[in-house]
Amino acid sequence: MTLSEKDRENELITEIAVAYYEHEKTQEEIAHKFGLSRVKVGRLLKRAREEGIVEINVRYHPVFSSQIEQQLIQRFGIKRALIAVDHQDEKEQRRQVGSLVTNYLCNTLKNGMIVAIGQGRNVAAVANHIGIFPERQCRFVCGIGGTHRTGENIDADHICRQLAKQFNAISETLYAPAYVEKRELKESFMQNRVIKETLDRGRKADIALVGIGDMNVNCYMVQLGWFTPQEIIDANINQGVIGEIAGYGFFNIHGEPVDTVMNDRVIGLSVEELRKIPCVIAIASENTKATAILGALRSGVIDVIATSATNARTVLNLQQNH
Repeated sequence: MTLSEKDRENELITEIAVAYYEHEKTQEEIAHKFGLSRVKVGRLLKRAREEGIVEINVRYHPVFSSQIEQQLIQRFGIKRALIAVDHQDEKEQRRQVGSLVTNYLCNTLKNGMIVAIGQGRNVAAVANHIGIFPERQCRFVCGIGGTHRTGENIDADHICRQLAKQFNAISETLYAPAYVEKRELKESFMQNRVIKETLDRGRKADIALVGIGDMNVNCYMVQLGWFTPQEIIDANINQGVIGEIAGYGFFNIHGEPVDTVMNDRVIGLSVEELRKIPCVIAIASENTKATAILGALRSGVIDVIATSATNARTVLNLQQNH
């Protein structure tokens, strides 16, 4: 497709989006006006949302969100709970939660601050938010080494660079792999001056942005090859592991740390180092993660939780029974 053809198609999508969302025309009326099928109009409207031409923000009534947030604050001693509207599509749910975190960062970030960045799809959704970002003279530092997964840019370095671009700030790469096969390899990397200096800056961060993972055989760590499905099952059944913070800080339902085969194999900020950072923002949007969120909140590491309304309500119910 030539550039002019693509421009014409984007112009058509925009015209259709304006007719539907602003002028409140039906899809049938739009199809008749533009000489398209109703199915084609529906597909173009979907593309308008996917490509950021249209951004839909559905918000709960402030009283509703505030009541859930206050319960989470009271029960777990956190500073804030960012609660997004529920959505059946997992990708859209991540986008909704990520949007809330982005807005929180825009209001919180100040010149001179350091932000330590984790990995994963939920953290990446923050960096990929489409909107207007204020300029901030701050630094985004990788809190974990690099990973490679074909098709998705969800490693800490890519997220750091994207956030720095959005805020017109600085990004700092951690020049090491996130995962190594042996403890001795990690010790060698940790002796490197450049790696030590980057991690030292991460330890002095004002804010940390990390994900919460659950323990299932399709989780991110299995896809990366860090864990086998059997090791996940073993950690869950025999060790009581229900989730992790930042990709490797494993805990049980009570929020207590659990040793696993991953110990001393990941190059990044430890959970205890995260605990010392003034504001740790943890993100978990998927509806499979309520139990993991509960354990993470009980760990005392998290200051701000960002999740869906369903997860928030489930966590509050689970807390009474476990």
